Formats: sequence, C-alpha cells, structure tokens
Amino acid sequence: MKSLTDLIFDNRFARLGDAFSTEVLPEPIAEPRLVIASPAAMALLDLDPGEADSELFAQLFAGHKLWSEAEPRAMVYSGHQFGSYNPRLGDGRGLLLGEVVNDAGEHWDLHLKGAGQTPYSRMGDGRAVLRSSIREFLASEHLHALGIPTSRALCVTASSTPVWREKQESAAMLLRLARSHVRFGHFEYFYYTRQHDLLRQLGEHVLRCHFAECLEQEQPYLAMFREVVERNAELIARWQAYGFCHGVMNSDNMSILGITFDYGPYAFLDDFDANHICNHSDDTGRYSFSNQVPIAQWNLAALGQALTPFVELDALRETLGLFLPLYQAHYLDLMRRRLGLRDADDGDEALIQRLLHLMQSSAVDYTHFFRELGDSAPEQALARLRNDFTDLAGFDAWSASYQARCGQAEDSQEQRRARMHAANPRYILRNYLAQQAIEAAEQGDYAPVRELHAVLSRPFDEQPGKERYAERPPEWGKHLAISCSS
Repeated sequence: MKSLTDLIFDNRFARLGDAFSTEVLPEPIAEPRLVIASPAAMALLDLDPGEADSELFAQLFAGHKLWSEAEPRAMVYSGHQFGSYNPRLGDGRGLLLGEVVNDAGEHWDLHLKGAGQTPYSRMGDGRAVLRSSIREFLASEHLHALGIPTSRALCVTASSTPVWREKQESAAMLLRLARSHVRFGHFEYFYYTRQHDLLRQLGEHVLRCHFAECLEQEQPYLAMFREVVERNAELIARWQAYGFCHGVMNSDNMSILGITFDYGPYAFLDDFDANHICNHSDDTGRYSFSNQVPIAQWNLAALGQALTPFVELDALRETLGLFLPLYQAHYLDLMRRRLGLRDADDGDEALIQRLLHLMQSSAVDYTHFFRELGDSAPEQALARLRNDFTDLAGFDAWSASYQARCGQAEDSQEQRRARMHAANPRYILRNYLAQQAIEAAEQGDYAPVRELHAVLSRPFDEQPGKERYAERPPEWGKHLAISCSS
C-alpha cells in the first residue's frame, strides 16, 4: 500500500492544453477536518487506509497543500440544461487536480469539488456545502456497492468557512474519482463553437485513453458512439430496476464513460411512483423517474449530433436506435433477477408491469417488497405482502400468475432465497437517513454518516444490530424537498 506522497501522476487531459481547460489553484477552506473517507475508494489509488488519519490528508483535500506533480485544471464544456442549450459551462466549483496511475496501470482522475472560483463559476462562489458533499459521497459509494456504474468518492472535508445558499452553511470539499471526467457537454462545446479541429483532438484523446478497442474498427467514432449507447442502456436499466432517480440529467451531467455522474437532488424511491420528481427545482417533471429512459436517449442524440463532423448521420441514427431495445433487455433481465426468475418467458414484461401498476396504486415500498419476497417460499411471502396492497383482487390475480411462473423453477427455497437476496438490497440510501446523518454532521458529529456509509457499503447483507436502517421511512421522510442548490 502507498502513502499520499507515493502517488504517481500522469496528467493526460492537462496536456491537451488551454483550449480544453484553465489552470486554477484550489482556494483553501478554513480549519479543515475529515468528515469521512472511503477505504474502498482509497484502494483504487493503492492508498493505505491509515493515510486518512494523517494531517496531510485533510490538508491536501481542503486545498491547503498540493502535490508537486499535480496540475489543477478547470475543464470547459457546454450542455443542454432542462432541454435548453447553454453555450458555456465548465467546472465552476471543481478542479481536476490530476490523473493518478495505480499499480494496475489504471488512470484515475482526482477531482476536487468545492475548490473555489474558476473562470466558469459565472455568478457562483465556487464552493460546495457540507450537505451536498455528504450526499454525493454516500450515493457514489452506495451505488457502487449496488453494482451500478458510478464515479467514486474518496473523502469529504469540512471547514469553518461560511457560505450562503438559502441560509448560511459551512463550506466543504469532496474528492471525486473517475476514470474520466469528460462529459457529453465537452463534445457539444467544440461542436457548437465550430472548433472541429479541437473536437477531433478531444475525440482522439477519448478514443486513445478510454475506447482504445474502437481504434481497431473501420469507423472509430461510430464504434465509440455505439459503446456509449450500450453502456448507457445498461446504466439506465440499473437505475430503473433499483428505483434510483438522478434528478438533473442535463447533457453536461452525462459521462462519456456511461457512469452515474454529478450527483445533485437524487433519490431512491420509497413508495413506488413512476412519476416521482426528486428535484424540487424541476417544475415540469422533465427528469421524473419515468422520464429517465427517454431523456437518456435524448442526451445520446445530443452527443450524436456533436459527432456528425466525423460520422454519417444515418449511421448515428441507426446506432442510437439500439438504445431502447438494449435498455429493455437489460431491464427485464434485472427485474427477473429481482423476482427470482431464472429464465426468460414471453409474459415476463407484462408480469412486471402489472406488479408495478399495483405497487403504484397502493404506494408500496419498492425496496421492502422485493427483499421480503425472497425471505420465504412464494406462497408465504405473498400472503404477508398482500397486506400492503389495496387492490386485493388485482394482487391475488398477480400472485397466482407469479406463483405459476415460479413453479417452473427446480431449485430449493434456500437457493431461491440466496439468489434473490443477492439481487435485492436489504438497505437502500433513503433521503431521510441521509438527512439525519447530515444534520448530525452539521453539528460536528460525524459518527452517524460514517455508520450509515458502513451499512450501505454492504447493502445485500443482513447486518445484526443495524435493522433500523432497513425500516420503512416515516411519512415526513418521504417528502423531503431536495434542490440543485449546493
């Protein structure tokens, strides 16, 4: 394992030059103190987890010190925000400190959020607040534990530096890791500014660093676009299967790698509601839970448009057409696993949709239902779950269909339970749990956020003594207003 001073940097994106990013130094926050660190994320850099206890750790990730090999840069990009094109965005409160190469030869971006103003801050102060930093940390590491592709979070550092949002809060910094921080909006920026030579330079960088296998294809840019389409089809299927709402699916928040990126007012569904809007600022419901599938396709079309200087439009359209069938195949596979079905049947899609309709009309807890469904044999589990539904006749009809479908399996109940519990989390990151941990952290008590993170890092395991984290939320906890404000 390595110490912080042993990290090896290879800053490939910085070498693209000033057309792609601007050199900016972090602005330190006062009296830095570590809120939480992720040993699993530290391991991606081969860092000894004991390094989190050092004074240097807090100083580096609060902007007070910097590796001599780091080259902090604020990236420039644009993007479609709530459907409208914004011609110039960029890292307004974050900095790409550099790229670290681990012992396996993997490059990991070190991105410090809340690092102060940059040329892209517009009217903002460039700061992040403690609550949003904790929320991103928890979500990043929890989604990874669920098997959902995501950026990672290494640590959160708190401070006494005041910032003003709806009220006065405390500034914090979050260190985010990803194999790349290039977004759809990077491509859009150079396309719409008609800087096609720079667009090609960006594309060649992304191909070389992240899609090297596509360089072997006759049309590398088309092959890369297809890979991005395929990755996003699987990503969104996982969001939908596990009830994750991103909240701000602007094209500048879409990673070229097909990972969950730029956490804002996200939420996991409590009661199932296909029309749930987790972003208090989303007045039209553009980014509601059910709209995540068409919006992902819309964003992919925006990326495809930015690639038209290099790829024929018809080929891009044909490739984009793969998204929905691929999404549907991934989603059905995931939902079959959640229902404990080992093989495919033509009636599975209708079976799933009938269940979701019943859950919606009865406001059934999405996570609890699937976990309890696997606890015992189908007949016993369904008898207990029946009490959660108001349309008893509808649920009984669905139960009969489901039991007939389960009857095709030849495994034992022990095997079924193990298989279903491996697909259905016992613990999920509910908004009220995050809020309770944040309120404690704002008072200087970091133990609750650390315990919550530890529980959520093993979401599928039974954890004796942690049962309260698996309870259904109180009514007040289902209606927390989360906005884009950070």
